[in-house]
Amino acid sequence: MGSQSYEDALEALKKLVIEKDDLKTVAAAKVEQITAELKKISSSDGKPFDPVERIKEGFVTFKKEKYDTNPALYGELAKGQSPKYMVFACSDSRVCPSHVLNFHPGDAFVVRNIANMVPPYDQVIFYTKDLTKKKILLLVKYAGVGAAIEYAVLHLKVENIVIIGHSACGGIKGLMSFALDGNNSTDFIEDWVKICLPAKSKVLAEAESSAFEDQCGRCEREAVNVSLANLLTYPFVREGVVKGTLALKGGYYDFVKGAFELWELQFGLSPVHPI
Repeated sequence: MGSQSYEDALEALKKLVIEKDDLKTVAAAKVEQITAELKKISSSDGKPFDPVERIKEGFVTFKKEKYDTNPALYGELAKGQSPKYMVFACSDSRVCPSHVLNFHPGDAFVVRNIANMVPPYDQVIFYTKDLTKKKILLLVKYAGVGAAIEYAVLHLKVENIVIIGHSACGGIKGLMSFALDGNNSTDFIEDWVKICLPAKSKVLAEAESSAFEDQCGRCEREAVNVSLANLLTYPFVREGVVKGTLALKGGYYDFVKGAFELWELQFGLSPVHPI
């Protein structure tokens, strides 16, 4: 019996209860039975989903099949971390970078957010009115992202920062569909996706007549390039790129086609010419 059949049966019973009051007790019991059965079919193994049990089973499996079978790796990780990559990926549940790129524990320092965006460096300094106290107030709009980049570059000494976009991204769809005129319908999402507004502008300028789905696909890639450019606004990132100790890469995972694209930001200084 399919879920739709169960739902139809529930509706029919509710209607019957309204029309025939004397069947209320019998119908109530039947509704309870059908509701229980409906919950069961939501799970592939016939059992209702238990979130706590799922976490327990997941950890037991991890410990048995991975942790206990590789004591050398986890012994080294207990001493500290030295990842080669910092990865920005989307929070989308379908695009876990460690799963897609087969990263092992310790390989990548990962930040995940809506549409894998990197905001520009935006530390603003305001002096208090009482200048005699010489107090400085730092207002940093995206402190969490900035702190992660600073820690990865200056303390972990990562050699690569990779920003990975993906197909069917809800954040990019929002960027392309929101008016972004200040009359927000969301508390946080619209202000966040504005980070990659230049990507939207470029896509609309180059493919204004294209279908919306095509525009979103183009913007999913272009937003990665905007975030790569934003990385260069961080002084410590720019210094690493100039010195050649840090490389910036863009990626795109198409989970519909099972394909992955990778490109690198080419950065160089022009030769010095005496004047």
